[in-house]
Amino acid sequence: MRSLTATAASVAGALALAAPAMAVDYPAPAKPGSAQNKPSGPFRTLRVCHTGCGHRTIQSAADTARPGDTIKVAHGTYREGVSLRGSGKRFIRIIGDVKHPEKVVLEGKGLKGAEAQNGIVVNGANEVTIKGLTATHYKGNGFFMVNDDGYTLANLRAMQTGVYGLYAFNSKGGTMRDSEAAWNNDGGLYIGQTPVQSKPKRSLVTGIRSYGNVLGFSGTNMRYVTITRSQFFNNGTGIVPNALDSEKFAPPEDNVITGNDIFWNNFNYYKGAPFKVRAGATSVPYPVGVGVLLFGGRRNRVEHNRVYGNYLVGIGALQQLLLKQKDAQDLIGNSVRFNDMGMNGADPNGRDLFYDGNGSGNCFSDNPGAKVLFPADGSTFAACPFTGANTFNADAQQQAVSWAVDPDHERDWVRGPHVAKSGLSPLEHYTTPARSKRAGVRATAVASKAAARRTVEIRDYYYAPGKLTVKRGTTLVWRWPADGGDSHDVELVKGPKGVRVFASDIANTAYSYRRTLTKAGTYVFDCSLHPEMAMRVRVR
Repeated sequence: MRSLTATAASVAGALALAAPAMAVDYPAPAKPGSAQNKPSGPFRTLRVCHTGCGHRTIQSAADTARPGDTIKVAHGTYREGVSLRGSGKRFIRIIGDVKHPEKVVLEGKGLKGAEAQNGIVVNGANEVTIKGLTATHYKGNGFFMVNDDGYTLANLRAMQTGVYGLYAFNSKGGTMRDSEAAWNNDGGLYIGQTPVQSKPKRSLVTGIRSYGNVLGFSGTNMRYVTITRSQFFNNGTGIVPNALDSEKFAPPEDNVITGNDIFWNNFNYYKGAPFKVRAGATSVPYPVGVGVLLFGGRRNRVEHNRVYGNYLVGIGALQQLLLKQKDAQDLIGNSVRFNDMGMNGADPNGRDLFYDGNGSGNCFSDNPGAKVLFPADGSTFAACPFTGANTFNADAQQQAVSWAVDPDHERDWVRGPHVAKSGLSPLEHYTTPARSKRAGVRATAVASKAAARRTVEIRDYYYAPGKLTVKRGTTLVWRWPADGGDSHDVELVKGPKGVRVFASDIANTAYSYRRTLTKAGTYVFDCSLHPEMAMRVRVR
């Protein structure tokens, strides 16, 4: 086996989980926070529509607007890229349809040059508010805030952009809320390169639905961010605070990820996506199948989240071993607490918790449902509160590196059953639809048809039926009797090559356990307490 050092050197850059896009024209970062007084008015309302208004384009209204003015945009599709720059555009409000943002569309398809980069970019203009619009098909980002001290992005849709959906860079104290981000080629949302502050202004991310992206939320060197009351699902990876040399102010610090639903982040976009996977996403092997990953960082808190159905890892923490800034590589003072893992076994993660043991003061405790740890002996997981050096495990770190660089992004998945959710289907592989709804506005993921399901009754000392033949992809549901009986479980004792063993909890009444059988061959089950209870399933 190659040493960890050799492996790390060979994949330098490969673990760069949220590298900024290099193919688009970004403004040079400047210091945010220069004095921009709140305007005193009088304020005007500028109206934008295709006919009968003072302005036919949003950019025309933006050019005319003075600090504090409101730009109201009527229903329609606007083929333009909008730019607000400098203090002369501070406190401007761009408002579409807050209840129906899909009816006010910024369309990037067919645009060229700077206009094609971003739906709306706000550079150096503090406290700008953007509400009630959709941005789609831009080469860069949907809504881009840069060098700003305060901003509000609300009731937005960012669909199928080239890099990020909602993006704040080198900015302080903003809000992203009540928005949807899907099918973006890097992160659905991104907050990065947050300047270090002696009196921090926190940024709030809340009420978000982020799905179908390479990363649901990416945060390179982000700090003072609270992510809460949001859903991150069907992404390649759910939420990734990370440290990179490509941006200033490493590492990510003082972030709180709390009260979110983080599930089914198993979208293997390498096998197909509704966007053209850009070079950065194909050459950098992001780990697929992870709910939350702390890649370096200090004093980050992950707590009170519901994390389930992520086939690789539910919540993980890994040293940023490739960072050139050596004093920012280590995990320091992070805590993972009070998270509900795996829906009590009904929708399990492949591994509930992963930690390589790097750094100091990191702790994991009070995470109900956390049954599968990596490393399995739990040696790296100190209970909270904890001070002092953590117990480093080089083999665990080596395994995490292999998860990231293995070209077969599903090799180490541990698939499990999913709990049904109204209106949602788990997404692993994208299938191009014959027709897309509202062409150019919304990509549609075609989820596989509901797989066949077979129920097996757990009786005292036998299964009913004890022998059956099913098709690949069938979900077996074992049900214990409602009126009780002896204690039994279900364990796989022999299966096709490559299938990992699994087992239910031991139960005796009003319990069910399910497993989807995806590989052809013969599966033999028994009860660990009563081995005479034999069951044979042939999958064809």
